[in-house]
Amino acid sequence: MKKRVYLTYPKEQVKEPLLYQVGRKFDVVTNIRQATISDKIGLVALELEGEPEEIEKAIEYFIEKGVKVEPIELDIIE
Repeated sequence: MKKRVYLTYPKEQVKEPLLYQVGRKFDVVTNIRQATISDKIGLVALELEGEPEEIEKAIEYFIEKGVKVEPIELDIIE
């Protein structure tokens, strides 16, 4: 299964290697489709691939770390 989401990192989390940690902690493949990062905010269009329960665990992990997670409309990234 693949799921595409937008991640909005708060200033406090911009320098944290959360994508790396998600790939290590959960059985998911992360694919950055688009990103804009500054010292104040991080915006990432991310594709997660794996079993549905692992993807949900990864999304919960982002939320627990203070990252806003929003589905990409129609799950399409061009």
